[in-house]
Amino acid sequence: MDGKRQKAEKQRGEKTRLNQFLSDAGYCSRREADRLIVAGKITVNGHTAVLGEKVSADDVVEKDGRRIQREQEQILLAFHKPVGVECTSDLTNPDNIIDYIGYRKRIYPIGRLDKNSQGLILLTNDGYFVNKILKASNYHEKEYIVTVDKPLTDVFLQRMSSGVRILNQITRPCTVRKTGRYQFHIVLTQGLNRQIRRMCLELGYNVQKLKRIRIMNIELGNLPLGAYRDVTEEELQTLLKHLN
Repeated sequence: MDGKRQKAEKQRGEKTRLNQFLSDAGYCSRREADRLIVAGKITVNGHTAVLGEKVSADDVVEKDGRRIQREQEQILLAFHKPVGVECTSDLTNPDNIIDYIGYRKRIYPIGRLDKNSQGLILLTNDGYFVNKILKASNYHEKEYIVTVDKPLTDVFLQRMSSGVRILNQITRPCTVRKTGRYQFHIVLTQGLNRQIRRMCLELGYNVQKLKRIRIMNIELGNLPLGAYRDVTEEELQTLLKHLN
């Protein structure tokens, strides 16, 4: 995946904040990185790091004397998550996605798909993708197939598409398409907590089944339940264009 790595590196620029560097390296989250920096656990070229410090690929970043570097192999996986698997890298959780997949290198999920839902989730060892894809302000599309407990009405479809008040805000307008008496497709450009379930409940419906089938240009397709695949070079190049 050398071409993928070179393309992503070009997008990052020469210097990056230390907490971002640690996140991109797959070592920890930016929040955890800040905690380690404040605690004096991180050094850069032999000196104790400070919050906001910027580093380049040539700098030596260490924790407790052990160097932290970005993985040379960039990993980006598409996984068909079953119901019951939780999108957490916390290995103390018996249902965590990391143990379920059992991948050969350290990876972590990009965003979440709730435990009772199935479908497409991306996993990576590269914090660049995590941070760019999770920025809801970028209006990245995610598509779902939803089955509810009552026949769909025109009023329901119109209200779902125009915005529903949940979590003290109105959801963004979205595309909703009826595909069956109890089933519809919905394309969201934001990722509020359990958003679709909350929207349906507010309108008097209960979600019976929820399946995510697309994240931006990456589609679930016929990937078997519980299986994963590498994101293709073509998919990645299109994704990187969208992340600009």
